Amino acid sequence: MSTCEHWDGTARATCAEPSTGYYLTGRCCPAHTPAALAGRPETVPDPPLTLAGLRIRAGINPQQTAPLAASRLIDDRVIARGSRRSSAHEYAEARARLGIKPIGAA
Repeated sequence: MSTCEHWDGTARATCAEPSTGYYLTGRCCPAHTPAALAGRPETVPDPPLTLAGLRIRAGINPQQTAPLAASRLIDDRVIARGSRRSSAHEYAEARARLGIKPIGAA
């Protein structure tokens, strides 16, 4: 177990309490973290982002857990806008799946 590395100049020694984490200033106990020394509360880290969270941000239905479903949606968008070479029937099918009117339709 590591100890706190905070230097106490009046005692000419380190704190020596059990440390809870490593900071830029070194290992610190809860009393000597940078936030505690500045008189601020400790920050709480953000929760890790899950795969479902990434899909929600990307605008993909989180119920579609198969990676192929997401790649097919992206592939349809690329084909429908004409950015990828495809045959005329693939182009028309991709536009229909996305609900885009065929070219020349009123």
